[in-house]
Amino acid sequence: MQNLLAVAIKAALEAGMEILKVYGTNFDVEIKGDNSPLTQADKNANEVIMGYLKTTGIPIISEESRQIDYSVRKNWSRCWIVDPLDGTKEFIKRNGEFTVNIALIEEGDPILGVIYVPVSKELYFTCLPAGTASEDGKTSKKITVSCASAKASSGTRTEEISVEEILKNAENIGPAKITSTVKIVGSRSHLNEDTKNFISEIENRLSAEGGKNEVEIVSKGSSLKFCLVAEGLAHIYPRYAPTMEWDTAAGHAICRAVGVSVIDQTTKKPMRYNKPNLLNNYFVVKAQ
Repeated sequence: MQNLLAVAIKAALEAGMEILKVYGTNFDVEIKGDNSPLTQADKNANEVIMGYLKTTGIPIISEESRQIDYSVRKNWSRCWIVDPLDGTKEFIKRNGEFTVNIALIEEGDPILGVIYVPVSKELYFTCLPAGTASEDGKTSKKITVSCASAKASSGTRTEEISVEEILKNAENIGPAKITSTVKIVGSRSHLNEDTKNFISEIENRLSAEGGKNEVEIVSKGSSLKFCLVAEGLAHIYPRYAPTMEWDTAAGHAICRAVGVSVIDQTTKKPMRYNKPNLLNNYFVVKAQ
């Protein structure tokens, strides 16, 4: 598993480099069939990641690759799920809140997750065997990659970045308990009525309990919303809007490893992956 984690980290870092090459240019924006945006950065990052992950022999589901029919996918015990550039809308806005997402799924559970933020160079990752739980609640880690290796300077390839050093120097992250303020994550690009109603319900409940806690909305784009809960900078992330499996798998893995639940609001069970329909139901991410 550590070898697979190393491959995923290298793939994410190099994809991030390719994204930044486009980020500062006057790039074009295409509109896909589902009305979502697509840029050259999405395509270049996907090519890099596919090149790395294909060496593992594990099948891949990627947002920017042709989707494989469930009649084939249902036979997969393991698969990669990839979003080469999560938060393309944030990329287009140039606010820095976009990520590279890579997850490994085993029997429907996310067991490995890598999220890389190219602009800030923050890297989140976890590798947790299926069917197990963290003993210390701190099996997800974070590091600023520019500090991980002196070789990780602009223009170098990821082969020169020591994954061993990254694994050695990364710090444990974990969720926070609610004290005086309940921090709820909202999206910069998606905040609909259902989400507003969810927030209102929490506010009303807190008021009925005596108003000891206040609600604070923390805005963030892309899979960084999962990371905020996993590292204790927020407590709840309700998602009452459409997402695909590649939007959530890596973040779910990172949350799952630190004991943060990601609950499907239709099944009332943890989210599952490599489903017949890759569209997710609404879900809520919550620190225990």
